[in-house]
Amino acid sequence: MVTLKDIARECKVSFSTVSKALKGSPEISVDTIKMVQTKAQEMGYHPNIAARTLRTNKTNNIGVIFEDKTGAGFQHQYFAKIISGLQYVAQEKGYDITFTSAESNSENDYYNHVKARNFDGVAILSADFNQSGVINLVKSEIPTVTLDYFYDNNHTAIMSDNEKGMTELTEFVISAGHKKIGMIHGEDTLVTRERIQIFKKICKEHGIETPPEYFCEALYHDPITSGEATNILLSLENPPTCIFYPDDYSALGGIRELNSHNLKPGKDISIVGYDGIMLTSMMLPPLTTYEQNGVEIGRKMAEALIQNIEESDYKSKRLMITGRLLKGGTVSNI
Repeated sequence: MVTLKDIARECKVSFSTVSKALKGSPEISVDTIKMVQTKAQEMGYHPNIAARTLRTNKTNNIGVIFEDKTGAGFQHQYFAKIISGLQYVAQEKGYDITFTSAESNSENDYYNHVKARNFDGVAILSADFNQSGVINLVKSEIPTVTLDYFYDNNHTAIMSDNEKGMTELTEFVISAGHKKIGMIHGEDTLVTRERIQIFKKICKEHGIETPPEYFCEALYHDPITSGEATNILLSLENPPTCIFYPDDYSALGGIRELNSHNLKPGKDISIVGYDGIMLTSMMLPPLTTYEQNGVEIGRKMAEALIQNIEESDYKSKRLMITGRLLKGGTVSNI
């Protein structure tokens, strides 16, 4: 195995110079850094991770909690974008990421699980944020960052701007003349409650009623339950002229149900989704939706978490990431 001493001998510099050059230390000249790093690569040098861990008490490994009720996993395009952004920044800064979940931790004791794995920090993408195991982890000394859930000012969260998203979608639908608007929402989470609240607020400002029968629950990213909810809305004596879906993938289940009723989105009935995944942008007509900036969300999660790990004076933050309205063609004028 190639060691730092071997590289130092080949480069005719000291052991400490090699160590600093491999870290890119500003104490070493650019030419020396380039020479040492090139020689290390030529010799097939690989850092001793175990020794570095003992020396620094860091593993350069970030844990990721991703609980997925629907079993879609990385096929969920929104979360796939977030994970891609997170992984890119982590690798850029010399960190690996490792996934952990309730399935691999039967007691849901995330704190002890994370300690045993010796993660430097944890990104919590999807979980039951009210679960005691998650709360205990967030309140511990281990750096964490959450997605779309803010505990308090002592904790860092990266939020997708649901207020902007729901406001723009609802205003766009209302501007097309719709007054009978149904909403199929996801399971009871902070994000769901926020979206429903904003939707009702905008409708009220326009004098539009939001009767309880116009609201149906379905699972996020689940076309089966969204299709069933669509059928319930269509069966009403006075059905809505436009239906909101909790996400784009759920909207696909709604479209299938609409087709069984001989209803064409954008012609016979209007629909909108949420997330802005590539699949629904390729439909004819493309789905009207709100595109969340998943890659940027993932990047900001990684940047904030690594700052928390590396900076002793790190101050917690709450960052809001905005997306954009994609008008598509599934909302028709009345």
